Amino acid sequence: MQFTLITLTSAFATAVAANPTYNNPPYDACPDGLYSVEQCCATDVLGVADLNCSSPSATPSSAISFRNICAAGGQRARCCVVPVLGQDVLCETPAGLGEQ
Repeated sequence: MQFTLITLTSAFATAVAANPTYNNPPYDACPDGLYSVEQCCATDVLGVADLNCSSPSATPSSAISFRNICAAGGQRARCCVVPVLGQDVLCETPAGLGEQ
């Protein structure tokens, strides 16, 4: 009886330990949709156009990381529509950063 109890307890503990958990999904600064392009922009014109934009120099792991990567170059983190003629015409602040 004790052997069976120990065996069952060991089997249950092994099954629980082997089950992976995914509590922290990777950070997605700009989810799929219209505003899906991560950009670091220097100038915002009335919230309509962002100028002097470039892709972040590193992959952000959080909203704060995205902000810090862009701030290191004197720019702001933005989620933009696909650029038109090299300019990001429609951009918004990434989720988790509030209004910058």
